[in-house]
Amino acid sequence: MRQALFAAQAQHPAIPWLGLVLLMSSVMLLSVLVGAGEVGALRALAVLAGDGDPEARFVVGSLRLPRTLIGVVVGLALGCAGALLQAVTRNPLAEPGLLGVSAGSAFAVAVALLLGASATTLRVSAAQLGALAGCLCVLSVARLRGVGGDPVRLVLAGAAFSGLLASLTALLLLFDQRAADEIRFWVIGSLSGRRLDDLLAVLPSLAVASLIVLSIARPLAALSLGERVAAGLGHRPGRVRLLVIVAVALLVGAATAIAGPIAFVGLVVPFAARALAGPDIRRVLWLCLPLGPLMVVSADILSRLLVAPSEMPLGVLTALCGAPVLVAVVRARRLPTL
Repeated sequence: MRQALFAAQAQHPAIPWLGLVLLMSSVMLLSVLVGAGEVGALRALAVLAGDGDPEARFVVGSLRLPRTLIGVVVGLALGCAGALLQAVTRNPLAEPGLLGVSAGSAFAVAVALLLGASATTLRVSAAQLGALAGCLCVLSVARLRGVGGDPVRLVLAGAAFSGLLASLTALLLLFDQRAADEIRFWVIGSLSGRRLDDLLAVLPSLAVASLIVLSIARPLAALSLGERVAAGLGHRPGRVRLLVIVAVALLVGAATAIAGPIAFVGLVVPFAARALAGPDIRRVLWLCLPLGPLMVVSADILSRLLVAPSEMPLGVLTALCGAPVLVAVVRARRLPTL
């Protein structure tokens, strides 16, 4: 019975997609209604109804609503980036945080902050360049003999690369105390204090990435069958990989620039999407659209409520969700290649 249900869902991805969209909408509403401060759900509801006191209007309109919208964008970007990386490397463990893509983006932003880059657009550009360098390193390692076919060894190589960049980022903290405080606040990964201006600055990058993803979805699905099959169908595998690199750099760079490095979203979201829709990258990407925001916004709500009136770093909660998934995949008897 259960297998038949999963098979029906895989054949009709609109069934879980509609349910996830409704669940995501409910979580977004909850994110606007609750928080670590004194403005409760009833006062926030009054604001949404067009009434409410000035304090509640400020909290809802200037604090909770922007971080909710940014959480949606960050979850969407990281979830789709993880699905693209896993598809192009044919590796279920490929994830921006595990393979050093997010670390490259974070290091580039730290350097930009040290050099005095205060504008969001400069941070976005630096983050995307760092993510691009990380993507190139990931795919270079994936093509090395003896590593690209072993998911665990690929993750170990990514962990080494991430550790190196994390050490260099920590070294930057010794040069400038003012920049060090800003880097520490940003590098923990959080949606707190983010503004709608930050979101507007990354929208052009996300629009370009969306167009790229739409153009490569079908060739990427063919590439999963092998390079010869894809070439026989008229696709160019090298061009597809290059476009994936650009798309992942834009997505991860945008998310890291506005929220800091947040790990495991790109692992958990595609993992859940494949469980619902099967291995087809087109269906996986379709389900990543609600699943990514659902994970990030839910974790952000918990970060505000668990230790209220303080907040936990968002990256801590996403790691708590992602670590068991990583262990489950690694402990599988046979790690699948996508």
